[in-house]
Amino acid sequence: MVDFLDCNGLIRSSQHGFRKDRCCLTNLLEFLDKVTNSLDNQNNINVIYLDYAKAFDKVPHSRLLAKIEKHGIGGKVLAWIKEWLHGRRQRVVCIDGYKSTWKVVSSGVPQGSVLGPILFLIFINDLDFKLISSILKFADDTKLFGIVNTDVDREIIQQDLSQLVDWSDKWLMPFNISKCVVLHLGKSNREYDYDMGDTKLKSVKQEKDLGVLITRDLKPARQCQEAYAKASRALGLIARTITYKSPKLMLQLYKTAAI
Repeated sequence: MVDFLDCNGLIRSSQHGFRKDRCCLTNLLEFLDKVTNSLDNQNNINVIYLDYAKAFDKVPHSRLLAKIEKHGIGGKVLAWIKEWLHGRRQRVVCIDGYKSTWKVVSSGVPQGSVLGPILFLIFINDLDFKLISSILKFADDTKLFGIVNTDVDREIIQQDLSQLVDWSDKWLMPFNISKCVVLHLGKSNREYDYDMGDTKLKSVKQEKDLGVLITRDLKPARQCQEAYAKASRALGLIARTITYKSPKLMLQLYKTAAI
């Protein structure tokens, strides 16, 4: 399936998650390259970080199967996937051993499986269809951004944002709007407001993007400070609790504690 999707260019280039030769690093490099080039040319950039509400658990099976078929995957493979998703159940087991009743699962891709991520990429593949602004994805981590120097530029991003909301309503993949934020970049940025539905998005001075702290000035100082503080906490924990400190053991402990 992966070879078929890649050879035919069916997965959009905006997706960097669960794909060969793509990762968090390629996502961030492409994003920062576009942003810094725009800022060097005296443009302003607005970035909207989007957050889904339990994305992997929300994928409706019936709609997912329809999208898989639209991507040209049918026959026995489609039938096998349908059977693989059919009849799934889940329950909760408490610490004291109490077990809830079984509930039928009609949505979500099984996490921890090999096939689950592929199916999720297919499901959200058309998220950026007909968008004018730039969009980058790493699985469900999504950011929408573009040059915003005028009211017209602001309206373009707002229209794209409204289109994403319509997509989420159609495909039953709701956004967690309270966690969707706007980051304004550029010295002369007018800091426009944006709405998702009836909710005004919160403006932030910094945002964690795939593990890297992106600030309004794009300087790495805060990221370095956080990395230093995390490493110091790990070393402090090891120093307080470990007596035998061989170099090999210390290295293993540090790598584990610093994750």
